[in-house]
Amino acid sequence: MSHFFIWGFFNSAFLLGFGILLQLSDRFCARSPGVKCTRKKLPRTSSSYDSKRRRLEKIEAENLLHRAFSVFLFNSKYELLLQQRSATKVTFPLVWTNTCCSHPLYRESELIEENVLGVRNAAQRKLLDELGIPAEDVPVDQFTPLGRILYKAPSDGKWGEHELDYLLFTVREVNMKPNPDEVADVKYVNREQLKELLRKADAGEEGLKLSPWFRLVVDNFLFKWWDHLEKGTLEEVRDMKTIHKLT
Repeated sequence: MSHFFIWGFFNSAFLLGFGILLQLSDRFCARSPGVKCTRKKLPRTSSSYDSKRRRLEKIEAENLLHRAFSVFLFNSKYELLLQQRSATKVTFPLVWTNTCCSHPLYRESELIEENVLGVRNAAQRKLLDELGIPAEDVPVDQFTPLGRILYKAPSDGKWGEHELDYLLFTVREVNMKPNPDEVADVKYVNREQLKELLRKADAGEEGLKLSPWFRLVVDNFLFKWWDHLEKGTLEEVRDMKTIHKLT
């Protein structure tokens, strides 16, 4: 038996076993240097294992790109649910942002490219993990993928984000039990209340800060998409072919 075959067999077995370990939770992905997220290369669609510490440290020098998603959840009054990230977050602690932001894991259910199903599965999982929203409250077929943005944002000179971010809208009435390890606070806002938050963030009032990806979406898409959401015409603005490079 060829030693190349033996090496390949054990290498494959190792990767399979390692992949199973990664399925436990992605909570440690933001806190532990040994846990793996998925990394995206453009224009190819394949993902690979990567350490978040390596990916984020000195992001300008590393220049590593990974997949992410941002959920925008509205209630039946079309108010947007915002969260304030916990103080223990590695990147952008205590900033206000959209409903949920995270990364697909390297697991079969979250790598499905067709109909953006893998990302939608990841969004459902993370809404439970961060906000305690049960899966039955946010069925995956109720997420509408609207577009993708490519952005890069350092956090504190050492950590940061460099993401291909999938933007998902959904309108649901949900039960919540926020996880204090992930979320410091939550609130629903209408358009005018969000504009006031933007004003305060711009003025530096009350120490209020917004995440860079949320601000990019707000400045480029959110209010237009919000209008289409209320009109029931989201399909008119849905564009999953274009990657909008915003930084």
